[in-house]
Amino acid sequence: MERRQLLRTGVAMMGASALGGRAVANAAGYVRPGLPGWPTAKDWAGLSDAVDGRLSPVTTPDLSGPDAARLLSNPFYIADQPALTESSGWLGAWRSSPSAYVVDARSPADVAAAIRFAARRKVRLVVKGRGHSYLGCSNAPDSLLVWTRHMDGVTVHDAFTPQGSSAPPVPAVSCGGGAMWLHAYQAVSVEGGRYVQGGGCTTVGVAGLVQGGGFGSLSKGFGTAGAHLLEAEIVTADGRVRVVNHVQDPDLFWALKGGGGGTWGVVTRMTLATHELPSTIGPLRMTIRAKSDDAYRRLIARFIAQYATGLFTPHFGEQASFGPNNVLSVDMVFQGLTQSEAKAALQPVADFAAANPADYEGAGSLSAAALPGRSLWDPNVVVRFGAAIPDKRPGASPGDYWWRGDGGQVGVFWYAFTSAWLPKTLLKPQNQATLVDALFAASRHHGFSIHFNKGLAGAPPEALAASRDTPINPDALDAFGLAIVADGGQTLFTGHEPNLALGRVLAKSVQAAMKALRAAAPDTGAYVNECDYFQSEWRRAFWGPHYARLAEVKRRYDPTGLFTTHHSVGGED
Repeated sequence: MERRQLLRTGVAMMGASALGGRAVANAAGYVRPGLPGWPTAKDWAGLSDAVDGRLSPVTTPDLSGPDAARLLSNPFYIADQPALTESSGWLGAWRSSPSAYVVDARSPADVAAAIRFAARRKVRLVVKGRGHSYLGCSNAPDSLLVWTRHMDGVTVHDAFTPQGSSAPPVPAVSCGGGAMWLHAYQAVSVEGGRYVQGGGCTTVGVAGLVQGGGFGSLSKGFGTAGAHLLEAEIVTADGRVRVVNHVQDPDLFWALKGGGGGTWGVVTRMTLATHELPSTIGPLRMTIRAKSDDAYRRLIARFIAQYATGLFTPHFGEQASFGPNNVLSVDMVFQGLTQSEAKAALQPVADFAAANPADYEGAGSLSAAALPGRSLWDPNVVVRFGAAIPDKRPGASPGDYWWRGDGGQVGVFWYAFTSAWLPKTLLKPQNQATLVDALFAASRHHGFSIHFNKGLAGAPPEALAASRDTPINPDALDAFGLAIVADGGQTLFTGHEPNLALGRVLAKSVQAAMKALRAAAPDTGAYVNECDYFQSEWRRAFWGPHYARLAEVKRRYDPTGLFTTHHSVGGED
């Protein structure tokens, strides 16, 4: 239940910005329509035969009708269109552009046929499951799209042992390459009474999140999604279908646990370990407004001190937001606690505000609700109480919904988006002033959030150990949270033309806020699934000391760079 507040805490969404085309590494030798080497109609017909007719030209849906605005605010609708992506682009970087052809893959054999065709014909290959990549990795013009959307089955296992392994069986869940986390949670938790560590947004793809490492609301208690990977089925650049795990292609298996999506092949299935379901899961919220800048600085200091002593535990995840309006908005999620225990962890901040009514408003806004663990993803609960919006399209699954707080991201055109891990050492009493100064200074430029669940410091030892055995930058293991600053404008899918001047102004304010935050964390990395398109020193930022090993895996399994995305392992070649 990530319910990000990135746009809510920033400047209100106004206008949009774009550059035409997609700024990606364009490996020498890609063929283009109308130029020598582009496959003939006969060539495409041969691929269509190989995939049982599931090849078609990509056509953009008619978005001029009266229902266009409603449909384009629905992430399920966008995910169902091979021509669209969940973000519509990024200022100065990329604009969502449909592929030339799409293989609507229903099996590993379909995927293998598409890969062999692209490699042989020198056609750019793009992979999309749910299409949530902020960096535009799931779209490119003049490309062949391998679309795994309909490979979305979810199977729960009472006992699973990886192929070829002698490890004892464990409870697990297998998800197809196009499965989304909502369906995984509903199968594992609502129906099965267990828990799988996944993502926050309901429509995020399982495969893409895991390949980026993967954080969800409860990651402070359970670690990254990638740390729970037991086995994957993947079609590599040679067209071979491989089942990889800790004993079969172990280096490739390791790379899939955080080495970046769209890089290693096309994942057609992932199996992840499941856990005992927390007895309770619920929201913890509070919104307090300071009546002066000085009062706001003191409020931030009081919150940080309380976080360090009362909230820095495996029980709490999600975020707190800060902004130029001098509002502290706490929108956290807790697990394994009673309602009174959860409220008590934040009560001292509310008491501080209540004791100073001349300086603060909202001291009485503190609230918590402890739900049975399996209720969190039950549409009969979350939709009924207004926390989620159901997919009301004709024929839609009655259980499909998205979190109300995630709606602002559907189709958004990003002006800027940047992240940084905040080290746990900043929570030491002698360092808190430095952190508070940075948070206050950043809030003068732009709204931002600290996502506590995306820093694993404070997690249980077993969760840290499992997450350490992944390619994610070790900075994540030593961070108490991930700071995210972002802003964006309205979707471009309606034909709206961007306001470039406005976008550049807001992008500068985002970068100014991050620069202020970096005063407290100058050398930490960033999260590859939520990062700056223009990230400097991106190899170190995303993977730290693991990059050399990842690059060797890339050379072994994709020596020609068939799978190339922006800032991906091997992309510099």
